Amino acid sequence: MSPLPTRLRELETDESGVAIIEFALIAPLFLMVLCTGLELANYARAQLRVSEIAMSVADNAGRVMGGIDEANVQEVFAGAASIGESIDFEANGRIVLSSLESNGRNGRSAGQMIRWQRCWGDGNFEPAYGTQGTGRTNDALAQGMGRNGHRIAASSNTAIMFVEASYAYQPLIVAALFNPGTIRYESAFNVRGRQNQELSNAQGLTVAHCD
Repeated sequence: MSPLPTRLRELETDESGVAIIEFALIAPLFLMVLCTGLELANYARAQLRVSEIAMSVADNAGRVMGGIDEANVQEVFAGAASIGESIDFEANGRIVLSSLESNGRNGRSAGQMIRWQRCWGDGNFEPAYGTQGTGRTNDALAQGMGRNGHRIAASSNTAIMFVEASYAYQPLIVAALFNPGTIRYESAFNVRGRQNQELSNAQGLTVAHCD
C-alpha cells in the first residue's frame, strides 16, 4: 500500500509551521504599528523643539537691556541653533525676528511698524506679516502682528520681539506615508527696560537680512 494517505493524515495534524505562518501574517502589521509610533514620537519632538525655538528667541531678544546690537541677535540665534540641532532646524527651518513698535502716527496712518527684522535658517519661508519697514508710514499693520483673533500690538515707547519659527518636517520613514508639512509657531515678548529700539552694529558684523 502507498504511504501517501498516511503522510497526508500526518500533514493534516502537523502544527509545526503554524507559528511561522502566524508571524508572517502579523509581522507587517506589527512593523506598521512600530513605525507609526516612532514617527509620531519624532513628530512630537519636532513640535516641541520648534515651539521652544520660537519662545526662546522672543524671550532672549526681549531681555537685552539698554540697546540691542547685531551681536546680541547673533547670540540669540546661536541659542536657537543649539535647541534645533537634533531636528536639523538650520537646514530645514527659518526664524523671523521682528521688532514690532508703534509707528507714532495719527489718524488713518496710525498703527504698528516693523522697525527691524532679522532671519536665520535655510528653510524657504517668508515673513507672514511684512518685512522691515512695513507700517512705518501707513496703517499696513493697524492691528499689529499675529493670526486673526490673536493679534498683538506694542504700546508707545516700547517694542515687542515677535518671532515666527517655521520648519519643514523631516519624516523618519517615508515622506509619502507621513508628511504633515510645515510646523509653525509664533511667540512674542515685550522688551524689558530697553530705551533705544534701534538695532546697532558696533562690530560691523554680517547682517542676517531676510532676503
